[in-house]
Amino acid sequence: MLRLLPALTLLVMLGPVIAGLWGTVLPAFGHLPAAGLSGPTLDPFRMLFDWQGLGAASRLSLITGLIATLLSLIIVAFITAGWSGTRSFRVLERLLSPLLSVPHAAAAFGLAFLIMPSGWIARLISPTLTGWDRPPDVLILQDPLGLAMIAGLVIKEVPFLLLMTIAAMGQAQPRRSLRVAQALGYGRLSGWLKTVFPRVYSQIRLPIYVVLAYSMSVVDVAVILGPSTPPTLSVQIVKWMSDPDLSMRLTGAAAALWQLALVVFALGLWWLGERLVGRWGRHWIASGRRGQFDAPICIVSLGLGALSAGAVLFGIFGLIVWSFAGFWSFPNVWPDTFTLRSWDRHGPNALATLGETFLVAVIVVGLALALVLGCLEAEHRSGRSLSRRGLWLMYLPLLVPQTAFLPGLQTLLLNVGADIGRLPVIFAHLVFVLPYVFLSLGDPWRSWDVRLATVANALGASPNRIFWQVRLPMLTRPILTSVAVGIAVSVGQYLATLLIGGGRVSTLTTEAMALASGGDRRAIGVYGLMQTFAALVPFTLALLIPTLLWRNRRGLHE
Repeated sequence: MLRLLPALTLLVMLGPVIAGLWGTVLPAFGHLPAAGLSGPTLDPFRMLFDWQGLGAASRLSLITGLIATLLSLIIVAFITAGWSGTRSFRVLERLLSPLLSVPHAAAAFGLAFLIMPSGWIARLISPTLTGWDRPPDVLILQDPLGLAMIAGLVIKEVPFLLLMTIAAMGQAQPRRSLRVAQALGYGRLSGWLKTVFPRVYSQIRLPIYVVLAYSMSVVDVAVILGPSTPPTLSVQIVKWMSDPDLSMRLTGAAAALWQLALVVFALGLWWLGERLVGRWGRHWIASGRRGQFDAPICIVSLGLGALSAGAVLFGIFGLIVWSFAGFWSFPNVWPDTFTLRSWDRHGPNALATLGETFLVAVIVVGLALALVLGCLEAEHRSGRSLSRRGLWLMYLPLLVPQTAFLPGLQTLLLNVGADIGRLPVIFAHLVFVLPYVFLSLGDPWRSWDVRLATVANALGASPNRIFWQVRLPMLTRPILTSVAVGIAVSVGQYLATLLIGGGRVSTLTTEAMALASGGDRRAIGVYGLMQTFAALVPFTLALLIPTLLWRNRRGLHE
């Protein structure tokens, strides 16, 4: 049975992706039995290319994705180059790590409350610095260039890439390389970039590709912060797929394939950029420049990292304030009154939705954890480590845009008459939760000292007993951390819940997004806080439980 788990895991993870892509291809070429249509025909593509907003939407998706990914990588590279191993870096790591769990929608709402014309930033500088006694008529949110959307993506992707980089640095021996470079007269920044970064980048390449694919096809952040005339291509796809006119699904399916082509094109551009930067980097290394401007760059990079963390933290605080705010006139920094009216009005439904959200997340994470533990144990007993091809397969559900296969999966479910509800949503969430649970638990599992298993075996313990009574207790913290990561991913799923749930499954994310169009900041504050709570509590428990459980056993709670 254990030998079958890797194949079963790949089937559970990749099966819906492949089926969803096939379900997208068929209607894209005019085949949709539910609407009484049969292909093949190119009419859906003709309708797509006749849409006047296609060029602008495609450019917006491509440019915002590339810029957000590039900015996030630059910030992370300079932070780690200038500050890794220092006290400031450890503080920043502690600030950014928990923020990884904050759902994208909650972070986007928090940022919106900060930067909107009537937001906190405008209130803090008004009227003293601006002279404003009312919110300025300035288009900050949903600007046509997508600048607010880029900012929202950056503040969420910086923590992710930073943690991926920290994990990769453990295998790159950065201290030894940096000492040698500094002994040769190189500055800290230039020495790190020339000796350590190339090895680190090769290990974080796939996470960077994931960030790029996600940034180009994200829906919830684009709805909150992105432009609406026209919207990003992913948002328009969701509109077409949600249209009561089933024939519009054909156009939506054609747009989904176009979205997939754009992502592949962007990944190709990034790959080409890697080659060009690599060629330039070799000339830069050979030039022997020691790096005379390290200090300013290091200070700026640390400031950008702190700004990223601060934007999320103050955004969450803004959600708290708005959830309790009564009348709040501009430019007052604080509400004129505080009230529980919003919690009385929206709290009961939010709590019920929280229960549904947790129910789905716990079931999904339980299934994912069982599959991942089985795969890792099978890998250990067989002596075969995950190949590079296997790693690509693990990342594939994260590289394929959700808008490319989830609409197709929804269409297939409709064609076969499957009930749209909680069970399909659970399996849809599992597609995205499985890779994150595997990636977060894989390295700690493989780094476990196998000599302990040898000792236990010499004392008569069977492989199963070693697994349950030795390995699992010693890896309590990594296991709980992977559970927390999985819950955070499930809580933050918007498109999978919206499309596959058919509107019958409500989670905190779908409810918060439904409120986004109404503009009720107090209601958004309530649901945004509940989102954040649902994601942060598991991380807190992942830190506390091992400490309390193994407090008298040295090493088990570290």
